[in-house]
Amino acid sequence: METLDKATHSAHEAFDNIASAASQAAEALGEKGEQLQHAEKQLVENCRSYIRGNPITSLGIAVAAGFLLSRLLSGR
Repeated sequence: METLDKATHSAHEAFDNIASAASQAAEALGEKGEQLQHAEKQLVENCRSYIRGNPITSLGIAVAAGFLLSRLLSGR
């Protein structure tokens, strides 16, 4: 019985360690997700600000990007 108790105790410890590691990983991923969302919002705001300040240049960039995409995706 003592061996069974030791094995059970070891299994519980291993499970607790795995659960703790999984919890820490989930927390770290949640923090990184929040950081990515903040970075995305900042990037969108920077783009909007640039477009407001440089509408003609922005239009030229959009036309050039559309032209390049159409050439790449045309399949010729």
